[in-house]
Amino acid sequence: MNRPETDLPNVESAAPSRRQFLKTSGTIAAVTGMTGALAVPKVHAAEDNTIRVALVGCGGRGTGAAVNALSVPDEAIRLVAMADVFEKQVDNKAETLAGLAQINDKVDVPKDRRFVGFDAYKQAMDCLRPGDVVILATPPAFRWVHYGYAIEKGLNVFMEKPITVDGPTSTRFLELNQAALAKNLKVGVGLMCRHCKGRQELFDRIQNGEIGDVNLLRAYRMAGPTGSAACGPPSPGENELLYQISNFHAFLWLSGGAVSDFLIHNIDEACWMKDAWPVEAIASGGRHYRGSNVDQNFDTYSMEYTFEDGTKLYVDGRTMPGCKTEFATFAHGSKGLAVVSTASHTPAKSRIYQGHNQDKEKLMWAFPQPEPNPYQLEWNDLIAAIRQDQAYNEVERGVMASAVTSMGRMAAHTGQRITLKQMLNHPHEFAPGIDKLTFDSPSPLPINADGKYPVPMPGLVKDREYA
Repeated sequence: MNRPETDLPNVESAAPSRRQFLKTSGTIAAVTGMTGALAVPKVHAAEDNTIRVALVGCGGRGTGAAVNALSVPDEAIRLVAMADVFEKQVDNKAETLAGLAQINDKVDVPKDRRFVGFDAYKQAMDCLRPGDVVILATPPAFRWVHYGYAIEKGLNVFMEKPITVDGPTSTRFLELNQAALAKNLKVGVGLMCRHCKGRQELFDRIQNGEIGDVNLLRAYRMAGPTGSAACGPPSPGENELLYQISNFHAFLWLSGGAVSDFLIHNIDEACWMKDAWPVEAIASGGRHYRGSNVDQNFDTYSMEYTFEDGTKLYVDGRTMPGCKTEFATFAHGSKGLAVVSTASHTPAKSRIYQGHNQDKEKLMWAFPQPEPNPYQLEWNDLIAAIRQDQAYNEVERGVMASAVTSMGRMAAHTGQRITLKQMLNHPHEFAPGIDKLTFDSPSPLPINADGKYPVPMPGLVKDREYA
């Protein structure tokens, strides 16, 4: 059951604004957007200033992050180790990276530095020295486990979003991060839209009052089937734990499902433009055309977030074929409309209109095209912070974006009004004991005798997302 409101901490202490975050974590702007070769102060001993990188989680996003890391305009970066629970994944991606002409001279991952298993993250990080960088890109369920070991080793970190999927791991992550802050570790979180030049200028313009008071925000990610959000049952005799990991978008314990993995960017950028986190959410959703699919996701989500001042953020998500698509975020003010993003994450094509229609004659400002790629900018910023020894830690913001997204998901899955306080303090941990998993372990989410997994039952199961 949810704890009473009176037992929960003050939401202001748990949900810092962007300005408060920057005060506690250092001014990111000081290292943003380096375009030339980076200065190279000492990171290791004078004779070897190379930043070594290990990749933990060799899927598409992890491999993309490795490419971005090695594409930073800094010659002294090398990928030296890789880890995953799937051997084929490690070997295939190691060969893929070594075959890319633009970075292949920075890839040095021989067979003896390719690690497989649930403890492979430790072996990969053991190849690094304090001050090096580990990329954490496994399904987010494992993020707190891997982050704890990275802190113990004194490593700088880049971690993919979301970084938490439930209340207990969110609070645990904030506690873990205190040790990273004490060690002055540099930590980037893959909410790359925050590094987008167009969105950054739009944020400044909104805060300067160019659209007036922000009184409504809208965000959409409506597409066809996406990732492994819809998946069929495991094959006879298949290892159930590995089957779920390979289809991680399908299962809430691994990824937070389609909401957490796909909608977090739009939710985060909308909250950024508001310069606040919402304090509660109500939502609806449903499952359609399921066929033989056994995943835990709804196919449609409609969420209404409320900020402390009463302003609303409406978020619509859908992963159904044959429907109208939309992938954009908008902020409405008393003077006009801000287009935060247009049709995917990049290019954002951020712009401002007088009034609330996208009328070309009423266009007041548009960020010039082409715009730099934020996936690369977030890495330029992180490496610059390491080289310049700038305070740089995006974890608190990453936890809040993850928890706010989970709040909307939980509201849809339970059919209840969910507050941010309730989300952060909810006792349901999806995968307790995840740090002890082995290849022989049962999954934290076992299949039932009918070959089905528990799914959300709004209005019937009200105190948790699935029974």
